[in-house]
Amino acid sequence: MSDALQIRVHGDAALPTLIYLPGLHGDWLLVTRFRLAVAGRVRFVEFTYPNTVTWSLADYAAAVEEKLHEAGITSGWVLAESFGSQVAWPLMARSRRGEEADASKLDTFQRPEDSASSRRRLPEFRAEGLILAGGFAQHPWLAAVRATEWLMRTLPLAWLTAVITSYAVVARWRFKQNPEVLAALREFKARWGEPLRHAAAHRLRLIAGNDPRPLARAVTTPVFHLTGVLDPVVPWPPVQRWLRRECPGWRANRVVWTADHNVLGTGTAQAVAAVLGWLAARENAR
Repeated sequence: MSDALQIRVHGDAALPTLIYLPGLHGDWLLVTRFRLAVAGRVRFVEFTYPNTVTWSLADYAAAVEEKLHEAGITSGWVLAESFGSQVAWPLMARSRRGEEADASKLDTFQRPEDSASSRRRLPEFRAEGLILAGGFAQHPWLAAVRATEWLMRTLPLAWLTAVITSYAVVARWRFKQNPEVLAALREFKARWGEPLRHAAAHRLRLIAGNDPRPLARAVTTPVFHLTGVLDPVVPWPPVQRWLRRECPGWRANRVVWTADHNVLGTGTAQAVAAVLGWLAARENAR
């Protein structure tokens, strides 16, 4: 895979724009089923992260904004899955530059790979809404995140590969009717190796050390939370309680009772209905 952030855009620019930020796995492969289901109804923008072990969350957000700028995308809804929510909060903060009187700390852009002296201005991206798919502000189980990071670093690669292979086998059985989804699962399995293992461990460290709650408390853009009921990765009751209580942009939660942590892939029909419903309601309210 490329060592730079990758972007793909599907659909006509006249459609509502939905921007997918992937989770810990870091690519667009596991969202294939969802993307196919929303085809023709949204312009779907998806990313694959580089296998970096140096980027901060601010670097991720800045790189996403730059890629959107290069693609001519200046506004849209953000669909942030799991780890992607940690990228979304600084991206939402960056999108407020034109709305806040004091934007002095947000009006420059720096590529993650550039030196501090190489800065340039970019037109701001305006987020129209944020949908957290298994996402969160601060993770409610930080000890579990740290333990998972330790396991990711120390377990033999063959053991981790066996877990990925088992997931792919189960997913192929569940989604065997769709050749494109099957091809994406094969590619997902093929991507796994030492570079992705180290990148995933780094992303876990970023989660463990991150507290985006001050950013979330400043978000007034509509925020929605979507989760599968069978989610051992991010327990959704405390996440939803915190968003309802602390995030001024919070609008609604949706729990998909047949889905797991990968709610976009395992609860696709219900997830599509919820996401398109939220987009339509927002458009009708204007």
